[in-house]
Amino acid sequence: MNTIAPELVERFRADLAQLWAAIDSDDARLGLAVSGGGDSLALLLLAHAALPGRIEVGTVDHGLRAGSAQEAAFVAQCCEDLAVPCRILSVTVPPGNLQERAREARYEALARWCEERGLAGLATAHQLDDQAETLLMRLNRGSGLSGLSGIRPRQALGDMGAALVRPLLGWRRTELAQIVAAAGWHAVADPSNDDPRFDRVRLRRALTGADWLDPVGIARSAALLEEAEGALAWAAGKEIAAQVSFADGEARYAARASDAPALIRCEAICSIYRAFGQPIARSLAARIVARLIAGEAGNAGGLHYRAEGEGDRQVWIFRRENPRGR
Repeated sequence: MNTIAPELVERFRADLAQLWAAIDSDDARLGLAVSGGGDSLALLLLAHAALPGRIEVGTVDHGLRAGSAQEAAFVAQCCEDLAVPCRILSVTVPPGNLQERAREARYEALARWCEERGLAGLATAHQLDDQAETLLMRLNRGSGLSGLSGIRPRQALGDMGAALVRPLLGWRRTELAQIVAAAGWHAVADPSNDDPRFDRVRLRRALTGADWLDPVGIARSAALLEEAEGALAWAAGKEIAAQVSFADGEARYAARASDAPALIRCEAICSIYRAFGQPIARSLAARIVARLIAGEAGNAGGLHYRAEGEGDRQVWIFRRENPRGR
């Protein structure tokens, strides 16, 4: 097996360090989600070189097609070649949207595995081309700011303290394939990646012939939109601290006393809903804002809302809906 160029290993370690705070803790171990595809095999090779003795692999067998067990066994063999611990995680995918249900089952299994093994984080192999495809797909669907932020470099992994990190979002699919080829490995070919029933496959084919589109630039836009969403959350936090109080099962928002833009008000209302354990979309928050400005009351997303007072003294009040009769 060829040794990975030191500059690539250092580049990977630097990318990972931006996302995984435990990288310099010698006793912290990182879990890798490896499917056997080219991107995840490159992740395995890079992490093995950058964090010797500190990685473990989880590979998920969804049982959705013939050969899935053999693919999981292939990943286990690759790990054995590198002396990396590997666990095959078999899941049952419930009926419904196949890709979405498989994704949910996969992350649930990986989160449980990380917790059982005491791993300090989980890395997946999403890369720059995935990011560009995701942004274009969501643009096509009319997504808002949250959706257009694309694939997040770092987020919480379920309810556990570990982080889900994606250190390859700055890497192209082609350069990852070169790392795998240099190791003498042959990546698993997932038939769903060539199935035109899936939006991502159709978009990927369209991008192949659109050389005027720059995936690097598109991915950069996704990163900037994520930064904008962070700024929005920061501004909403200021608004919450200044204008919202919680007492006696109610949230009271003195929104009319604030000169915050409508988008900040919407985000503040989303924060109020999250505080009640009832997250809502910004589109619903915008409709609630419009109704409250009009002095209307109503129920939405598990909360009752109403406006109290006039003009700048008006306060928007939120509490849980009263149980409906059966």
